[in-house]
Amino acid sequence: MSITVKPTQPQFFTEISGIDLSQPLKAADRDAIAAAIDRYAVVVFHDQKLTDDQQIEFAGHFGPIHSSAQRARHRGIKHRLARDEIADISNLDGDSKVLDVDSRRRLDWLANRLWHTDASFRAVPGALSMLYAHIVPSEGGNTEFADLRAAYDALPDKTKTQLERLVAEHSIWHSRGQLGVTKYTPEEIASLPPVPQRVVRTHPGSKRKTLYVAAHASHIIGMPIADGRLLLLDLIEHATQPKFVHAHTWRQGDLVIWDNRCTMHRARPFDTTQVRDLRRVTTRDVASTLEQAA
Repeated sequence: MSITVKPTQPQFFTEISGIDLSQPLKAADRDAIAAAIDRYAVVVFHDQKLTDDQQIEFAGHFGPIHSSAQRARHRGIKHRLARDEIADISNLDGDSKVLDVDSRRRLDWLANRLWHTDASFRAVPGALSMLYAHIVPSEGGNTEFADLRAAYDALPDKTKTQLERLVAEHSIWHSRGQLGVTKYTPEEIASLPPVPQRVVRTHPGSKRKTLYVAAHASHIIGMPIADGRLLLLDLIEHATQPKFVHAHTWRQGDLVIWDNRCTMHRARPFDTTQVRDLRRVTTRDVASTLEQAA
């Protein structure tokens, strides 16, 4: 094994060096990266040079890949990237020009600044996200991550018992609606219906219990909507205390992998007249959280 694992924090966030991700991945390196993800949840590689095809090929070593939901919710527009497996996490339109301030895609994209976990709005949600930086602004645009395992551990036992069997409904339209972004066609809305997900789950790699909440979580099934939403807001507030959060400052060539099964993340503001071109591949989990251990 050639790689070096250097934790940024004892239990959350690590840097991995000594590997060129554009080259074929050795089995031993793949296993070491997977082990680092299970332990630290967020893994950073610096100074990589990846094409879209190479990023997709690398991601495929860690599971089947989700197709991007962007094409489902943005029909009839020109998309910049050719491969459906890559999500365009940029402020660029189909012609690689900075998005107009009132662009539908820019308004939709602003929801990335809410605390969320990728693809929790799908019946089989996201597992690992792999975000690669092609171009970053001169300042701002950091990504913050919250450790939902540590947040769960810090809950009172009474709250853990209360949450154990709760199920939340997740919908991408709920997260967009929080920002007043609601102009989607009936066909777009029908393509991504709401789904149920556990509020507490057991992470399959580390076997640690973790919260599973996000801006996509609308309400608790079987609970009055207002009460359920207040509970979800309280849990997100608890999980995003500074002691559970770490910010990544992007550099061109960074590839960051995070485990959506036990983290939340959000983008931070930047000067949107500058280009920010990041591209994400997300692997699929094995099943709905309802079919997995609570």
